[in-house]
Amino acid sequence: MTRFRESVRSLLREQVLDAAYRLVAADGWGGLRMTAVARTAGISRQTLYNEFGSKEAIGNALVQRELEGFLVGIQRELDTHRGDLEAAAAAGVGYTLQQTVDNPLVKSVLVAARGGEDDLLAYLTTRPEPVFGTAMTMLDAYASEAWPDVDEESRGLAVETVVRLTVSHIVQPVASPEESARRIAAITARIAYPGATTT
Repeated sequence: MTRFRESVRSLLREQVLDAAYRLVAADGWGGLRMTAVARTAGISRQTLYNEFGSKEAIGNALVQRELEGFLVGIQRELDTHRGDLEAAAAAGVGYTLQQTVDNPLVKSVLVAARGGEDDLLAYLTTRPEPVFGTAMTMLDAYASEAWPDVDEESRGLAVETVVRLTVSHIVQPVASPEESARRIAAITARIAYPGATTT
């Protein structure tokens, strides 16, 4: 495939995902129809099916794109507090929780799911990829470089804990994003540095 064709295909995919994002944010995942996506994106249904194949493939791509944006923001927060694991965890988790409050797609999915209507939540909670796997891989690699004094087992446990607790607080918040982030960060630091006194 030529670079031009690759560029056109990339633009087409973004156009489709932008259209799907707007439709899901407005009407929920359960109400999303391929016909509406094609019409909103300004393409034919056949082109849409040729590129994605199914509604599930669009869901996967939507979640992956949102996750990539979240991970860029999380890394920025971690970098700001690289000298302090607990502060970095609090910043990264706090950013994530606040973004989910402000993100129209996530908000739409969570509101619909609480009413039992939206199966896009499965991409976040019950399917191991892309959310858990991608987030854990990125965070493990980051933590390995940023905090080399944390042993491999403790690092793995801390990374899994911070990811799973953050997703749990996204799905069912029990406190403000700031308070949840503080608590999750404290737990993460205690797992990473067992026996150490944390702030």
